[in-house]
Amino acid sequence: MSDIDSILKKESSKHAQDEEVARILAEFPPDAYSVLALQPGCTPADIKAQYRKKSLLIHPDRTPNPQAPDAFDRLKKAQDTLLDDKRREHLDQAFTDARRLLIRERKWGLSDERLKSAAFLRDWRDKTREVLIETELRKRRIEKARMEEEGRQKRKLEEQVEEKRKKREADKAWEDSRDTRVGNWREYRKTVTKPKKKKKADLLV
Repeated sequence: MSDIDSILKKESSKHAQDEEVARILAEFPPDAYSVLALQPGCTPADIKAQYRKKSLLIHPDRTPNPQAPDAFDRLKKAQDTLLDDKRREHLDQAFTDARRLLIRERKWGLSDERLKSAAFLRDWRDKTREVLIETELRKRRIEKARMEEEGRQKRKLEEQVEEKRKKREADKAWEDSRDTRVGNWREYRKTVTKPKKKKKADLLV
């Protein structure tokens, strides 16, 4: 191989690496299928093979592209998602919902040939993205409402505890001042019941 051929091959490889890095970063991260350029229904073996192929292409040690580490990280997360049964089931459900919504919106039959077209596949992924976003927003709204309710319950409990504390302090203060109150009452009674001394002039009358 000549030096020119070697340079051209290297440039071609770098171009392919840069394109793949850009593609991965342009995909919607929660859609692990798109990140790995796979379709729903692929097998675990397909997932592992695709990950190996693409990870070798864009590995940060093999390309100077400064965005390669981020793309490589997304690729790894996508593989982890698809190899996790629970997370993959969640993603598959989003694809199923998106497909059903598109068919309903377009009033197509389940056997419509247009469902196999490249245009529909693009629209399907776009609709899946919408479904995933809406699902995430709904989850966040539910979580926010849950946290707000927990906050209200916590404040209510704190108020109840504070009320009980104040009542205990008031009861204690009342009990502690009992001797003082009794003493004051006795002094008051003595003052009220003490007979008045008659004036000397009155005695001479």
